Amino acid sequence: MQLTGSEIVIECLKEQGVDTVFGYPGGTILNVYDALFQHQDEIRHILTSHEQGAAHAADGYARATGKVGVCMATSGPGATNLVTGIATAYMDSVPIVAITANVGVPLLGRDSFQEIDIAGVVMPITKHSFIVKDITKLADTLRRAFVIAQSGRPGPVLVDITKDVTAAKTEYEVKTPAPIVKDNSTILEEDVDRAVDMINKAEKPVVFIGGGAVIANASDEVFEFVHKINAPVTDSLMGKGAFPGEDELYMGMLGMHGTKTSNLSVTQCDLLITIGARFSDRVTGNAKKFAKNAKILQIDIDPAEINKNVIVDASIIGDVKEVLKVLNQKLMPLEHKEWLAEVRGKLTKYPLKHPTDRLTGPQAIEELYRITDGDAIVVTDVGQHQMWAAQYYKYKQPRTLLTSGGLGTMGYGLGAAIGAKVARPDKTVVNVAGDGCFRMNMNELATAVRSNVPVIELVLNNHVLGMVRQWQTLFYGQRYSNTVLDDPVDFVKLAEAMGAVGIRVTKKEEIGPALEKAVKLKKPVVIDCWIESDDKVFPMVPAGAALEETFDQDDLEKRS
Repeated sequence: MQLTGSEIVIECLKEQGVDTVFGYPGGTILNVYDALFQHQDEIRHILTSHEQGAAHAADGYARATGKVGVCMATSGPGATNLVTGIATAYMDSVPIVAITANVGVPLLGRDSFQEIDIAGVVMPITKHSFIVKDITKLADTLRRAFVIAQSGRPGPVLVDITKDVTAAKTEYEVKTPAPIVKDNSTILEEDVDRAVDMINKAEKPVVFIGGGAVIANASDEVFEFVHKINAPVTDSLMGKGAFPGEDELYMGMLGMHGTKTSNLSVTQCDLLITIGARFSDRVTGNAKKFAKNAKILQIDIDPAEINKNVIVDASIIGDVKEVLKVLNQKLMPLEHKEWLAEVRGKLTKYPLKHPTDRLTGPQAIEELYRITDGDAIVVTDVGQHQMWAAQYYKYKQPRTLLTSGGLGTMGYGLGAAIGAKVARPDKTVVNVAGDGCFRMNMNELATAVRSNVPVIELVLNNHVLGMVRQWQTLFYGQRYSNTVLDDPVDFVKLAEAMGAVGIRVTKKEEIGPALEKAVKLKKPVVIDCWIESDDKVFPMVPAGAALEETFDQDDLEKRS
């Protein structure tokens, strides 16, 4: 059948099972939006307040489901406004397809109005970028984009379509997408046998879980593996939920704001089994001193990650889920009673703790955990609140902590929360934000209200840029350069002005009832939770220091 390019875009989205698109229209993409209007009962479009919010919403949709998230924007500034969201997805291996439109082919390269080479701009932050100038290639390009986004290590793909292609006509034939087949040819028997031998010989093993375990949907295999070898577990920020945070073998997060138990145990272990993690600098600290007493076994789907940041002793290349299936078949149950007793002693000696005589960020997160019974999807922006959400909420399942780990994008959270709630309407979705981050994305509150997406925005409001201030306090002689947010912006009035519910909390007795009310309302709610400006995230490892140099408030007081 003969269809226009715009109709082909919609038909290809339907082929791929896309039910929601996040975006913002404009001149060059008008033909696509006109076609979308004809199919609004099949594909829901969420009109965001800003294109960056659309990219983050597609990202949140993808992280919450494992499916490809889709966003759209027009040419020029519309397309470039997607860039931060695309980069965020790229750094965290999130499958999204961004569809943009460009000026017509005769106008390309002429500095035409709202012309930009967006395919070139995003080349370093996508798995692939396309520009479609021939309508006969449009359908296959879109299909290829979805395959690339989902295959191997997932990531974002951009398809830029010239306006004349969206208007032209060509023959279109419906095709059923072929299933994405995992490539197990890289899982070599000799690598597996070497790994089994290392695991069997280890006396003090630690399992370190990264975001690759979440992406691979490998939580069942991870659980079986950990309990078969009976080893303590730590995770990265991106690995949260791949292993249940309530399990007795769980030690807490690793790295700059990881628990003392995890940091010291990794330093002292004799085998570090790393599953789907890339050894970020926030995890390793001083890479030369990282796990200095251990042999390191790395399991990852991407061969480029092996020996990139940390030199390892052995590796298995392959999908984490498939690798663990093989290992679980070959391994016999193991015991490490003395090592586990030593680790549990550390957990007793170095518990996470915070002030209890007043309202604090950790207390708010603990109340959120209690009220939601650990079953919410928690989204975060970036900063102190992000670390408290990682430390004090015990994630039971994968895809329940959505956060910008690699790029560290302030302003990520509210758009991502909207995407997650649209994808998972059955779940309570809470975006934990700092007041600095909320200022970057508060416009998307209007999106939540307009589209009736009942997300909860929990703002831990300390009236400063908290994490930057913490560094200024500890390492910059308390010179608070441009980190104080002491203007009279009222988040409760702002919420009400946008049609949401606003609740202010200033006392510890108020946070529980406020969260309970927010959960029951089933409306967009902003909780403006006031905490002290100088509350800090502890433990902490100074940038570039070894993990064993971790310190907390007690250590600071002893030194002073």
